[in-house]
Amino acid sequence: MKRRGVGIAIGIAVVVILVVGIVPFFVNADSFRPELESQLSSALGRKVTMGHLSFSLWSGSLIADNLAVADDPAFGTTPFLQANSVHVGVRVGDFLFHHQINVTKFTVDSPEIHLVSGPNGTWNYASLGRGSSTGNSSSGNSTTSITVGEFEIANGSATVSSVPARGKPFVYSDVNMTAQNVSLTQAMPLTLSAKLPGGGSVALSGSAGPLNQQNAEDTPFQANLTVKHFDPVAAGVLPASEGVGMIADMQAQANSGGTTVTTTGKITANDLLLSRGGTPAAQPVEVDFTVTNDLQKQTGDIQDITLHTGPATAHVTGTYQLAGQEVTLNLHVSAPQMPVDAVENLLPAVGIRLPSGSRLQGGTLTAQLAITGTASAPEIKGPIEVDNTQLAGFDLAQKLQGLKLLGNAGNATKIQVLKAQVDSTVPQTTLTNIDAELPAIGTATGQGTVTAAGALNFQLVAKLDSSSQAGALMNAATNALGGIAGGLLHSTVNNGIPISITGTTSNPSIRANVGQMLKGGLTGQNGSKKPSAGTVLKGLFGPH
Repeated sequence: MKRRGVGIAIGIAVVVILVVGIVPFFVNADSFRPELESQLSSALGRKVTMGHLSFSLWSGSLIADNLAVADDPAFGTTPFLQANSVHVGVRVGDFLFHHQINVTKFTVDSPEIHLVSGPNGTWNYASLGRGSSTGNSSSGNSTTSITVGEFEIANGSATVSSVPARGKPFVYSDVNMTAQNVSLTQAMPLTLSAKLPGGGSVALSGSAGPLNQQNAEDTPFQANLTVKHFDPVAAGVLPASEGVGMIADMQAQANSGGTTVTTTGKITANDLLLSRGGTPAAQPVEVDFTVTNDLQKQTGDIQDITLHTGPATAHVTGTYQLAGQEVTLNLHVSAPQMPVDAVENLLPAVGIRLPSGSRLQGGTLTAQLAITGTASAPEIKGPIEVDNTQLAGFDLAQKLQGLKLLGNAGNATKIQVLKAQVDSTVPQTTLTNIDAELPAIGTATGQGTVTAAGALNFQLVAKLDSSSQAGALMNAATNALGGIAGGLLHSTVNNGIPISITGTTSNPSIRANVGQMLKGGLTGQNGSKKPSAGTVLKGLFGPH
C-alpha cells in the first residue's frame, strides 16, 4: 500500500515535470512582447523595448532579453536603464487560458542605471511617469491602477553624473532594491542597499509614493538611511587637491511631502581634513544635523548643525543655494567658550600649526563667524577670542629677539586674552584688530596674515606693563639712564615697541624692532656714575 502511494506520488511528479517542460513549447510567449512593452511604456511614460520573450511554467514568469528604458530626450540617447535579462512574474492561469498579462513580480537582473543632473538641477528621472496612460490597456486595466506585487533590482549598478560634466561620475555597485505593492497611485514600502566607491556602503529602508506624474522628484517619501565608511576623496566626490577629506559614518532620517525634504541625523567623521595645508584630525568629530531642502527652489535651510569634538561644541545655522554646479553659502557659526584643549585637536585639520614642540593648554575659545561665498572657495569672517590659556613648550622670553627678557616663563607663554577679527579665504587668513594681553610683556595690538602654507607676516605694537618682565626691565633701564636718555626711552616705551612676526607657524621669528631707534647718539652725562646709554641698550636689546 505504501509502495503504491509512493508510486502514485512519483507518477504525479513526473507528469508535473513533463507539463512544466512541455507547455512552454506550445505557448508563443514572444507574441505577447508588444503588449508588455506597451503596458510598461504607458506606465513609465518612456519607451520600453525588450528582446525575445519566453515563458517558464516552472517559475511562472516571462523571461525577456535586453530590456531598455529610454532616457528623457533632454538628457541624451543613452538608455536610462538597460539590462541583459528581466523576469516578469505573471498569473499563470490568466496567461495560459485567457491570454492576459497580469504582472505579479518584476525582477531586473544586473541592470545599468544612469542618473543625470541637468544644468538647472533637474534630474533625468523627474519625467518618469509623466504622460502615463489613464485609458484601458488591451487587458482591460488602466496603467495608473496597475499594482505589481513586487519589483526587484538584483546586482545592479547606478552611475550618477551631471551635464555639463563636473568631475568623474559617481558609481554605486552591487545595487539591490526591493519594492512591495508597486503602484503609481499609492505609497510602496522599499529597501535598498549598495556599495560606494572607495569601500563604503549605503542601506535604506522606507516608503515612497504615490508617484508625482508631473515631476517624479516631488514624490513623497520617508526613509531611514545608513552610510558606512564613506570616503569622499576615494569615491571621487572631492578631488584630493581641495584639501577636504574624512572617513564618515552616518545615520539619518529623511521625510518629504513632495517639494521639501527634511533630514535629521548624525555623522561621525574620522580623519577629518578641512585645509589643503592641513593634516587629518587625531580625534573624531560628531555632527548632529537638521536640514530642510526645497527641491523646486534648489535652496536649503540649516536649522542646526552641531559639531562635537570632546567637550567642545559649535553650532551652524543659515542657508545654501544650488547655483548651477556650485553651492552658495550663507552660514553663521556660533562657538561659545569651547575648551581650548579639545579645539586644539582640530587645528591640524584646518591647517593651523603651532610652533614646533608646543601645545595649547587650558582656557576657552569663543568665535562668532559668518561663512559666505561658494562651498569650494568660502570666506570666513568674524571675531574670535581666546581666554586664560598658555602655549606650553614655547617661551616668549627666549624666542623674542631684540629685547632681552629676564628669566623665563617655565617653558610656556601665558595668554590672558587674545582677541582678533578673522577674514579667512582659501589663499590666506587675515587677522585685524589684534588685542592681546600677555603677562610676559603687557599688551600687543596690530594685524597680520597667515598664508595657506603657514607663512607669517604680522606687525604688532607692544606696550609694556610695569608688572611684566619686560616692563620691570624697562623701568630699570630708564632709571639707569636718567636725564634725556632715560626720558627718551620712557617715551618710546609708552608709545609702544614695534614687533614683527615672520617665518612660519611651526617656526616663527619674533623680533622687537626698537633697538635701532635708540642706539647711537645716546651717551652718559660727563662725570655721571650711571652707565652709558650704549651699555644699557646693549644689555637691554642685545646686538643688532
